Amino acid sequence: MPTAAKLFAGFAFAVLAFFTAEIFKPHMPEGTQFGYFSFVASLIGLVAGWRVMGPEAGRGNWAAVNSGIKTSAVMIGLALVIFSTYDMFLRAFRPEYKGPMEAIVAIFEIGVDYLRAMLAWDVIAVLAGGGALAGLLSEWAARRWK
Repeated sequence: MPTAAKLFAGFAFAVLAFFTAEIFKPHMPEGTQFGYFSFVASLIGLVAGWRVMGPEAGRGNWAAVNSGIKTSAVMIGLALVIFSTYDMFLRAFRPEYKGPMEAIVAIFEIGVDYLRAMLAWDVIAVLAGGGALAGLLSEWAARRWK
């Protein structure tokens, strides 16, 4: 059931994911082609905000801050799985793997490489601070339009 809190949470985390993706880009190797990276990240943020933060809004400010940070963590997990799987498929079409099991293991290796690049102070600060603010925005919307 759509609510104002879910709408605001989805929008806030979509914006947060877009800006986090833009901040993350300089931490990748030079020459990396990003394509629709930021827009796919914002779609992931929209889904995470709608499904994770939206239903948890309306429980108080501290719970909203905690839920916002938790939603940022879920957003990171979804992004790592989606982007590392996509990268694995790109590498699989250039015969880089000997079999399907090696390709599946490569998803986790690629994800760890992405996570290592993501462990920069500016990316973490934006995710934590933005997640807390997005959680508070969702809490405000839940209280305002109850």
